Amino acid sequence: MTTATEQQIALIGAGPSGLAGARCLQKHGVPFQGFEAHSEVGGLWNIGNPRSTVYASAHLISSKRMTEFSEFPMPDHVADYPSHRELLDYFRAFAERFGLNAHYRFNTRVLQVAPESNAPDTLWRVTTQTGDDAPVTARYKGVVVANGTLAEPSVPRFEGHFNGEIWHTARYKSATQLAGKRVLIVGAGNSGCDIAVDAVHHARSIDISVRRGYYFVPKYVFGKPADSVGGKIRLPPWLKQRIDSTILKWFTGDPVRFGFPKPNYRMYESHPVVNSLILYHIGHGDVGVRADVQRLDGDTVHFKDGSARDYDLILTATGYKLHYPFLDHALLNWQGMAPRLYLNIFAPGFDRLAVLGMVEASGLGWQGRYEQAELVARYFKGLDDGAPPAAALKALKSAGPGRWPDLSGGYRYLQLERMAYYVNKDAYRKAVREAAQAFG
Repeated sequence: MTTATEQQIALIGAGPSGLAGARCLQKHGVPFQGFEAHSEVGGLWNIGNPRSTVYASAHLISSKRMTEFSEFPMPDHVADYPSHRELLDYFRAFAERFGLNAHYRFNTRVLQVAPESNAPDTLWRVTTQTGDDAPVTARYKGVVVANGTLAEPSVPRFEGHFNGEIWHTARYKSATQLAGKRVLIVGAGNSGCDIAVDAVHHARSIDISVRRGYYFVPKYVFGKPADSVGGKIRLPPWLKQRIDSTILKWFTGDPVRFGFPKPNYRMYESHPVVNSLILYHIGHGDVGVRADVQRLDGDTVHFKDGSARDYDLILTATGYKLHYPFLDHALLNWQGMAPRLYLNIFAPGFDRLAVLGMVEASGLGWQGRYEQAELVARYFKGLDDGAPPAAALKALKSAGPGRWPDLSGGYRYLQLERMAYYVNKDAYRKAVREAAQAFG
């Protein structure tokens, strides 16, 4: 028999977080219906997905063993840092192994999600559209939002007019798009540095504009993936920052030598750049480092240090915005740059409104998102069963941030939009695991 939608959870998205949600809801016997706008699983790692923002050379910046789902390890033949092609195969295999595809309606967009009332246990009206069919609205017991955080470009505004083209990296797919062009990349995060390294063999010239300093981490240390080395001894944040930044200079040198500003923050207070090849190419003169952009004037970009240069293309590597267009911001307790959610998961005002994947932390991996999903599934099941731990979690999340655990791990993260939902991996996983373990 088909379960009535009023007894189901609506799960939005079939990327890594959505698949984790599907697996955990399935495992705990919580009825749900999944929705995915594309024709198959994979989310942004499916380069054929029109909403995908990956490019041809994209690979994980964390190693496979630190990223994979624990219950479904990646095969040994998969590279240490898998490409998007290997990752799509992995997600397809994960969905096939646990029969998750049957729980999804593919080619189906979620247009609107709204509560029927302000009551914590309200039902939810979910409006969807499959292909070109007429929109359909159904009532669901709850909603899990897992549509990802890296799909809606954050586009900067520049003073002046530019004769050439201005793209966001979301439009970038291959270095051949830059062939013969004088390119300025604005932003030196992981995507900006990856693209700069890609482009040196195709573009006429490549410069990278930066407004702050960065910490550059190599992918390999002593022949092993860098994120698999160390970490067994817990150190106070100030000591770990001092030791690790010193060790890092042994491997990459001081980025200030290459023209980058000195960071005005300590290591781990912003996401590091896992790419030492950018320093290699800067050292060889393949990539130039420029100051922050001041204004545009025809073909010319003027920089804040008084220099100027002509370009054909400006490529903004300025990240992405949280984007839940089907939900009113107030429902997610949106404050400033991001929703304020208990454990970055639960909306404080509603029993069954949760978000998966709205969390960033160096080394968290997909297993960290899976643990989010495990907690959500246990909590929803506990609510259905009237379990005391569910009532306790409900009371705690409704009590407000003053009662919520500190997820910073003692680090002072930069007040940037992309850092608005950043946490310390160890503090976060500990808090989520303890909350899940309360259910037995």
